[in-house]
Amino acid sequence: MSETTGASYAAAGVDIEAGDRAVELMKEWVKKTKRPEVLGGLGGFAGLFDASALKRYERPLLASATDGVGTKVDLARRLGVYDTIGHDLVGMVVDDLVVCGAEPLFMTDYICVGKVHPERVAAIVKGIAEGCVLAGCALVGGETAEHPGLLGPDDFDVAGAGTGVVEYDRLLGADRIRTGDVVIAMASSGLHSNGYSLVRHVLFDRAKMKLEQQVEEFGRTLGEELLEPTKIYSLDCLALTRTTEVHGFSHVTGGGLANNLARVIPDHLHATVDRSTWAPGAVFDLVGTAGQVERLELEKTLNMGVGMIAIVPEGSVDVALTTLADRGVDAWVAGRITERGDHTTGAELTGDYAK
Repeated sequence: MSETTGASYAAAGVDIEAGDRAVELMKEWVKKTKRPEVLGGLGGFAGLFDASALKRYERPLLASATDGVGTKVDLARRLGVYDTIGHDLVGMVVDDLVVCGAEPLFMTDYICVGKVHPERVAAIVKGIAEGCVLAGCALVGGETAEHPGLLGPDDFDVAGAGTGVVEYDRLLGADRIRTGDVVIAMASSGLHSNGYSLVRHVLFDRAKMKLEQQVEEFGRTLGEELLEPTKIYSLDCLALTRTTEVHGFSHVTGGGLANNLARVIPDHLHATVDRSTWAPGAVFDLVGTAGQVERLELEKTLNMGVGMIAIVPEGSVDVALTTLADRGVDAWVAGRITERGDHTTGAELTGDYAK
């Protein structure tokens, strides 16, 4: 008489023990992000944040944002480097929050994998936790989901959501921006986490470049350049709001500088940004040259060397630039706000890039 073996979760490809081990490995990193308002530890069904901390606000507004890292995760997988894309995830989320003047309070993450490799998951969370420290927010929880049959054993994706708070009368937005305001650009650390579908197509499919290939202009390999983490600006932007008058911010992500800047410009005003005030990094030139990508196509896909914009009144420029310089942020005056006139868009780039 033959014996039969019933179906099981493990046989279907889900390893609960590996998931438990991943949680244990990531706990030490999550602890590093803890703020005084966070209650409990990792492993509960929900993260807890003491809302009584908001009592110091007259009229607190909660801000929320969610994002992912996109196809940059494929490069991390191919290179076997998992502890940097967490910085990208945090940057994409918290720097959307700070655009309205909100202080990031906490984040949660979602990691979807084909197969749980505990050390790999822990490395991803390590990067997320380090990013949260740089942003001044807590990582209060998350989810690791194993999807065998839908994802390959080495495939994964990451996403996250964040919550911040801003005082009602300090809310930043289009209604604060005035004619004569100055556009201050803050340098990006590279491509950040946008446009990688174009970048991968150009550099790998068309130019046949290899991740391990040394690129003289970068002073490192192509893979190292492409995995450069997204710069996180939230604490720098909040420092600006404390030291001088700020009318608005714009986080330069998918869609490029002009399109993202236009999102915070009121209908009757126009932002002009002078390309000659900076030189985009070598990686932008490589993508454009290797793929014969037209400048306007590059500019509506990539950040072109500017990751965050601050819009301030003329009288705040010197203090703003000094504050950013003291914090190690490369920043410069890049443009101005004028009346819309015959312009049909809220923002445009003019001139040619510096060499």
